[in-house]
Amino acid sequence: MGLTGFGSICLIYSVVALSCGTLMMFYSHEVFAFSHGNEIAVKLLGSTPHDQLLIKTSDSFSGLLLFAVGSLLFMVAFVKDREFQSFFAKGCVLLHIAMAIWRIYFERKLEELGRDWLRLVVGDFVLAISWVLFLVCGWREKYD
Repeated sequence: MGLTGFGSICLIYSVVALSCGTLMMFYSHEVFAFSHGNEIAVKLLGSTPHDQLLIKTSDSFSGLLLFAVGSLLFMVAFVKDREFQSFFAKGCVLLHIAMAIWRIYFERKLEELGRDWLRLVVGDFVLAISWVLFLVCGWREKYD
């Protein structure tokens, strides 16, 4: 029993989300240092102990949410219902477009993260396109 294109996409995204979520929960400073540089990573930690606690808690919850999304993607990867797969893929396209809009309107205004927003927006659109390609292939199979 082979995996479909939908299952493959979901499993790849699941592995990435589970890995990133785990890293965010337990190694957020190291991830920030790797992705943004050590100077910005120190700024992102906060300047007071209270700020540092709030930021670390927020990063942990964000990582936990990403881990939960990865677990959900893993479970959804094995669903065989074509209509559900299409519905789920459309939702993922909307989610990635919403993330791109968020980055364009809000994240680019942050001084420390402002230089990365364009790269992240392009990444969001690439991820959305992967789901659109799945939908197009599904439509082609359905109407051929």
